Amino acid sequence: MEESRANTEKMNRPKRERQLLALTGAAALLAVAANLAISAVKSHLKNRQRKDLPGCNVRVNLSAREILRLADRVIAKSKEVHDAVASVPLDKVNYTNVVSALAELEAEQFPLVQSCVFPKLVSTSDEVRRASAEAERRIDAHIATCSQREDVYRVVKAFASRGELMNAEAKCYIQCLVKDYERNGLNLTSTKRKEVQRLKAEIDDLGLQYVQNLKDDRSHLLLPENVLLGLPSEFLKSLDIDETGRYKVTLKSHHVAAVLELCKVGETRRTVAVAYGKRCGQVNLTVLEKLVQCRHKLARLLGYSNYADYVLDNRMAKTPFKIFEFLEDISASLTDLAARELSVLKALKKREEGDFPFGIEDLLYYIKRFQEQQFDLDFGAIKQYFPVNLVLSGVFKIFQDLLGLRFEEVGDPKVWHRDVRLFKVFDLSSGESLGYFYLDLYKREGKYSQTCVVALQNRSLCNKNICQMPVVMLIAQFQNDTDSHPGLLRFSEVVNFFHEFGHVIQHICNRASFVRFSGLRVDPDFVEIPAQVFENWCYESLSLKLISGFHQDMTIPIKEELCKSLRRWRYGFSALKLKQEILYSLFDQIIHSADNVDVVELFKHLHPKVMLGLPMLEGTNPATCFPRSAIGYEASCYSRIWSEVFATDIFTSKFRDDLLDPDVGMKFRNKV
Repeated sequence: MEESRANTEKMNRPKRERQLLALTGAAALLAVAANLAISAVKSHLKNRQRKDLPGCNVRVNLSAREILRLADRVIAKSKEVHDAVASVPLDKVNYTNVVSALAELEAEQFPLVQSCVFPKLVSTSDEVRRASAEAERRIDAHIATCSQREDVYRVVKAFASRGELMNAEAKCYIQCLVKDYERNGLNLTSTKRKEVQRLKAEIDDLGLQYVQNLKDDRSHLLLPENVLLGLPSEFLKSLDIDETGRYKVTLKSHHVAAVLELCKVGETRRTVAVAYGKRCGQVNLTVLEKLVQCRHKLARLLGYSNYADYVLDNRMAKTPFKIFEFLEDISASLTDLAARELSVLKALKKREEGDFPFGIEDLLYYIKRFQEQQFDLDFGAIKQYFPVNLVLSGVFKIFQDLLGLRFEEVGDPKVWHRDVRLFKVFDLSSGESLGYFYLDLYKREGKYSQTCVVALQNRSLCNKNICQMPVVMLIAQFQNDTDSHPGLLRFSEVVNFFHEFGHVIQHICNRASFVRFSGLRVDPDFVEIPAQVFENWCYESLSLKLISGFHQDMTIPIKEELCKSLRRWRYGFSALKLKQEILYSLFDQIIHSADNVDVVELFKHLHPKVMLGLPMLEGTNPATCFPRSAIGYEASCYSRIWSEVFATDIFTSKFRDDLLDPDVGMKFRNKV
């Protein structure tokens, strides 16, 4: 989503025994906790010798040299199979020598590729992380070469043209192969194909340049202490001070967010917001304009009317028209609620600051002020109810009861760090093995800094001779237990863990036959929906009590009034927040759907229209500091809103009346 530091962890620090997940105070959890304890003991005895996991081809703890050797073997094997497919005479193509050959190669190599790549995220060794990054570079270069193989494309196209009878998934697989090659220009003339590759390279360079300009920006403001009222002393102590005693506030997001959310001085908020919105002004404006032009040229070479059409052709939404219709409908439905929310904030500002006009820079501050006054939520105190192991026990209990799963910890597994835990997942009724997941939850130097899920092996059913279990890894940055401090989770971390664990379950329960469609490799507009559905359990009293317990007495779950406050807090000013997302999503979709758009004037037009008359800050240019549209989410910024709407509809219509209904849960499990 950046990691190259040595691990300085104290290896001799006493560790708490963790084979048994911590118990919750809720009586319903006692049985599952005991179950997990028994499973862990049995598993420990069975795995004392650290045997390889059945059905798992992922390799952990490879040395730097082994990673590079494996990468080279992966590349050599891939070339061998692609050469074999390319050599098939066009009148001899069949399912076995084309579809099976390529699908089985992908199934066999996916866990080996991931074995080379994932160490860069989690290894404690600088050398291993460097080797992993180099392996990824080599493999990516090889994949790029394969995508340009006209000889393989001809064979795949010949098979697709025969119209052989296949099941729906196999038919979709071959269609995707053809589309992949043609989206790389292999159906074009040699001259046009070269232009496609030139444009793709230029697009990559421009996107990286845009982001690098923002990273390299060293802009800052020097502000006296009297204009920083409301900011905590810890924050001020973290700032540099110049010779005149003024504080150096950088224009990095963590400094800006703190000022906009906490500073009581309206003029300071405005000054910081304006400076933040001016970053990389003309330079990134030029880059973005050129970037969009190149994208439209690429799309038209490939037969699309614009770049948004090219992107959406591979997504649920399919067309820009559907996206515009979706965003405008959502925006219109929010207008009345957002207007009421804005009037509340304006009234609050008038009471605190007088007749100064309310601006976009005031949103974060007054939303926080209102929530402090209305919800009486002390998130520091709430944290005391979420010990890490207790949350794990509760989450396991919920997913067990809802989805018919059983989790068994694998004792003494092969892992890359002593804090990492491995679990095997079974179907609760049949006892069938479904897959494995690693939990790498705690902070350490050199580790990837964000919470995320990484697929290590996808299920493959396309060849009965290949028995592969889904394997997935969840990475987090939680605070581990010490002798003096229990490992406690902030509420935001609890929500994030629920979301990411939803991805784990989605990966393991997916039953696709082809690795291409297995696990998390689904439509990008769909991939977040299951995880967003599961986030809802974090705001319901029943489930909150299952995953909580006061750290000094775990029989005491979180109080009912706190559960209700958290739920109200969740939806506080949600219409205004969503309106802001719609604003940026519309901007992104418009510039990628039309030529020669004046991006500055576009934002000036859209901002008051979407944000209920609030104008864009004078002199700012959000287009120059909006990296999601420059790289990674171009023409698809709408996708988070899209998946959230679907997730809300699923939860409300299927789960709200009974959070642990196993019949509904199994239907959902069988569809993810």
